Amino acid sequence: MIEKRWIHHPPFTSEQEQVAQSLAESLKVSPSLATLLVQRGILDFDQSRDFFRPDIRHLHDPFLMADMEKAVERLIKAIDSNEKILVYGDYDVDGTTSVALFYGFLKRIYPNLDYYIPDRYEEGYGVSWQGVEWAHANGYTLIVTLDCGVKSVDKVTAALEKGIDFIICDHHRPGDELPPAAAVLDPKREDCLYPYKELTGCGVGFKLLQAFCVKQVLDPETLYDYLDLLVVSIASDIVPITGENRVLAFYGLQRLNAQPRTGIKALIQISGMTGALDITNVVFGLGPRINAAGRIKHAKEAVRLLLSEIEEEAISFAEEINKHNSERRNFDSSITEQALFMIENDEWFSNAKSTVLYKEDWHKGVIGIVASRCIEKYHRPTIILTHSHGKAAGSARSVPGFDVYEAIEECADLLEQYGGHTFAAGLTLPLDNVEAFKMRFNEIVSSRIQPDQLVPMINVDMLLELEAITPKFYNILRQMGPFGPGNMTPVFESRNMTLVGRPMLMKEKHIKFDVKQNNSAVFTAVGFGMGHFYPDIVNGRPFSICYCLEENHFRDKKTLQLSLKDIKLH
Repeated sequence: MIEKRWIHHPPFTSEQEQVAQSLAESLKVSPSLATLLVQRGILDFDQSRDFFRPDIRHLHDPFLMADMEKAVERLIKAIDSNEKILVYGDYDVDGTTSVALFYGFLKRIYPNLDYYIPDRYEEGYGVSWQGVEWAHANGYTLIVTLDCGVKSVDKVTAALEKGIDFIICDHHRPGDELPPAAAVLDPKREDCLYPYKELTGCGVGFKLLQAFCVKQVLDPETLYDYLDLLVVSIASDIVPITGENRVLAFYGLQRLNAQPRTGIKALIQISGMTGALDITNVVFGLGPRINAAGRIKHAKEAVRLLLSEIEEEAISFAEEINKHNSERRNFDSSITEQALFMIENDEWFSNAKSTVLYKEDWHKGVIGIVASRCIEKYHRPTIILTHSHGKAAGSARSVPGFDVYEAIEECADLLEQYGGHTFAAGLTLPLDNVEAFKMRFNEIVSSRIQPDQLVPMINVDMLLELEAITPKFYNILRQMGPFGPGNMTPVFESRNMTLVGRPMLMKEKHIKFDVKQNNSAVFTAVGFGMGHFYPDIVNGRPFSICYCLEENHFRDKKTLQLSLKDIKLH
């Protein structure tokens, strides 16, 4: 077990101390809570008000995005001319929620449209040749892509020759050349002055519809009905929950908890989740199930569920998707076991700074998950490859601070296709190049990665005395959500714990015990996957903990408990 580094927030300057003190007084909150706000860039009363009470009216003007005027004009022209419109999305959660949002909204006012999701295994990521041919054969003259398309220069060019226009809504990094589309909406375009760059693909589609509503003088409230879909994309695509995403996530969670659409409500029921949903529930409860449709069968099933308005039908769809998720879990577990065995039994990996594994019969739908599982144990950039249509196709995942996309880009001459983000990417290469790619990728990672990036870390926001934890403290802390990248759930460290009673070892893997500090109240601490600490703690070794605060519900009783991130033995 690799010992984790606890990285503390840099000490405040005297000026920051004064700002925190002033904020504590103006907001009438504890110095600890004020410190957390200043750490997140909240420096005065007005910023605090916007942070605690996000306002949908603060969304940016969609026409600030490059090509937005062109995109809206082309969409309106298609509707006025009764053209056949095809809504084309990717097969992951962002792609399927994008299609459900865009198609679901537009279908209310315009009947002559359909949607298309490529098959993960037959067509692969993004705009496919099969998709273009299908659109042409069925008389579509406008394709709106969502969460894909910004690098599909060849397909868009070919489609144009067939009389098919594109409006591209994407959030991935563009290549050197943009496709010859009627409009390319992507806040990551170098010439795009849109003030917020971290929208999901679903978010970009939402902005196009927002602009469409402005031009057509439609009530924006009808569009806000779809924010439950948008928050699922924001949570599942692991984008920063800052700025505009935070506003959209805040209102999306409200809708998700108060009035989720029929399909999502069925999925919540089938997954057994109770109580108010937050970003974490969406990431681990809803996201994997929606994703499982495309991983195991076809992502059209997920869109069908998300668009469903009949309760019995939605329950039936949700049950089917839940079965796919169970199947996905089985694949995930067995392939992870094989991958870890390969790493442990290959001497080459003992000195490597990266992991690249290939096995021809691994299920393509779960290799990204397996890459993440390998990082949990070995904490280094990881690529898992499998056989697909005569090629090696793979998913890459990275560790904090290391840009895996750039490292893959350095190997472009060995690849046929690649794309993605800083921390996650996909790639395809000839089978004969796998070994050369493995060596080159490791050379690049070895030359760039810092030693501390190979050691897992926990960012600790502050030292906290247990006596500072009260229901009021937690209530204000909770209002700092939605939590996620860019606004993570606060992590606290408390030192010199006193064990109260005997700790419990659960299923040989998890630990649970009661602690106090000096004269504080007694708190229950729970550490999943931390059973290895049990012998030392039960034998009385002194220790410190880092943890997040959470509310435990048991038999109609609510108590605050410490959700452990790590334990440090002294």
